[in-house]
Amino acid sequence: MFENLTQKLEKVVSNLKKNPILKVEDIKASLKEIRVALLEADVSLSVVKNFINIIEKKALGKEVVKSTTASQTIIKIVNDEIINLLGKQNEEISFKSNPPANILILGLQGSGKTTTSAKLAKFIEKNYKKKVMLVSLDIYRPAAQKQLEILANNNNINSLPIVQDQSVVDI
Repeated sequence: MFENLTQKLEKVVSNLKKNPILKVEDIKASLKEIRVALLEADVSLSVVKNFINIIEKKALGKEVVKSTTASQTIIKIVNDEIINLLGKQNEEISFKSNPPANILILGLQGSGKTTTSAKLAKFIEKNYKKKVMLVSLDIYRPAAQKQLEILANNNNINSLPIVQDQSVVDI
């Protein structure tokens, strides 16, 4: 998913590389490609529309500084808006709930949830000195459960043992 998004955004950038000024038609074509890439990455339609509108307003008529190219200018605008969209400051993880504190990681198949879960568990153990246990609720893809178990074992992280044919509720 992220690889596809990256490739599409790289295509947009390569199409803009030699333009001395950002022309309206170039911006519109680039924004169309970005819109398609974000929608294919399952970003919400309302988020995509708002994101594209903001970038379009900032990019229209913007002259390229002599030391930069049109593609660099677009990259800067897109980067700034992604930062605005995701948040400008980091928020600490709060463990102020009654133990155990649960963190649910969900996303599309192949988006890196299992690896991210193991990295996050290691991070929490190291930086917050908390006991962590990884639990896989993916009962439809047994390989995902096994992968999480292997990552947990390789990183000395506790994991809930896999029980064949166990329901999500029972887990």
